Amino acid sequence: MEMDQEKFNKVIEAARMYYILDYNQSEIAKKLGVSRPTVSRLLQTAKEEGIVQIKIVDSSINSEKLSSQLEQKFNLKKAIVTPVPQYENHIIKSHLGVAAADYLYDIVKDGDIIGVTWGTTLYQVAIDLKQKYVNDVQVVQLKGGVSHSETSTYASEIMYLFGKAYNTPPMHLPLPVIVDHVVVKKAMETDRHIKRILDLGKQANIAVFTTGPIKTDSLLFQLGYFSEQDVEMISSRAVGDICSRFFDKDGQICNESLDERTLGLDLEELKKKEYAILVAGGDQKIDSIYGALQGKFANVLVTDQFTARFLLDKQE
Repeated sequence: MEMDQEKFNKVIEAARMYYILDYNQSEIAKKLGVSRPTVSRLLQTAKEEGIVQIKIVDSSINSEKLSSQLEQKFNLKKAIVTPVPQYENHIIKSHLGVAAADYLYDIVKDGDIIGVTWGTTLYQVAIDLKQKYVNDVQVVQLKGGVSHSETSTYASEIMYLFGKAYNTPPMHLPLPVIVDHVVVKKAMETDRHIKRILDLGKQANIAVFTTGPIKTDSLLFQLGYFSEQDVEMISSRAVGDICSRFFDKDGQICNESLDERTLGLDLEELKKKEYAILVAGGDQKIDSIYGALQGKFANVLVTDQFTARFLLDKQE
């Protein structure tokens, strides 16, 4: 702290009078023989230097209670509710990233196979992963990540960061996520290398994914794999997608023909996972999270306190 002793004493004295003795700023100015703007600066300094630390206890956020209510309502193995200061997407994602990364640090053990999807939420999780010294962990991509668009899917960064955290070379799925014809998909799936990766995704005991809201301007729609009917069908019935597979509010797959052209994990496979971890929050995702939980695609949910309340209030 670069501050002479005299100024330091003044800062402490001003802070003590203001925060502990409840003096107002003009009273403090009189007592210290300084101007009122000086008092204001002294108090500012006290905060900046960490002499005064302000803690707001928001008793309205009871994360434990919200967690257990979610676990009961949706029959989850675990719900993690992390408080966010504002209901804004980028803020929510950065908090969820930390919470999901911490949870993974707790559960990942030797020999685990971790399946991962892509997108901005997953990228946040990946950035926040803590290095864990485990043996024989494998990391595999659960859905094709090659996109023919300018928007980054972050697929390769996510795979790299997951691999680094668990000290393993990640297994990419270097394919488009949706193809034009079932024939093309069938042919791709018979390729030995691709089959090995898809099988590894099936074997993964941990899956980390998010759900996307239905936004016709989202990545998938821009890639031009959907026919007019596809788009109409999705817009009218779907509430969201996981691994680019679209489901309705009851967690039913919406569009079989599209589903058959999608490369990556089948949603039914998620129900068999030891940990199927859905990381999602934000007002645009409430319906898609709800549909995913109705469909039993996740047994672990990482979300924020606002989304948690919306989900609890939502009636069947």
